[in-house]
Amino acid sequence: MTRQRSVILEELRKVDTHPTADELYTIVRGLLPHISLGTVYRNLEYLVAAGEIARLESAGSSMRFDGDVSGHQHVRCLHCGRIADLVHPLALPALHGIRVEGFDRIVGARVEFDGVCDQCALRANAPARVK
Repeated sequence: MTRQRSVILEELRKVDTHPTADELYTIVRGLLPHISLGTVYRNLEYLVAAGEIARLESAGSSMRFDGDVSGHQHVRCLHCGRIADLVHPLALPALHGIRVEGFDRIVGARVEFDGVCDQCALRANAPARVK
């Protein structure tokens, strides 16, 4: 584990905001001023492959990363894209009994919820300001 990789992992595990690589780069640069964005991307990919972190992907939005690899689900704001962990994760069904024609086996499942965060709800309900 290189110093850069260790700092990236440590900083990712400190936050619950599920940052993008660019956001994490900004955080890590405070500690490692000479680190490059490319180094952050490469180390994130390494940490994902090693199972140390999770990559959160959703169509049409930036890839985000999660330092918590325990089995849990997320909720994504439909307006701003903010992601939060479910406080009480739901149990996923057992995968060993699932069969789908044309597939040798099912190896994983993800459940993600859509919602509207408190801040976006407040903005939507705020009265329009007269100029």
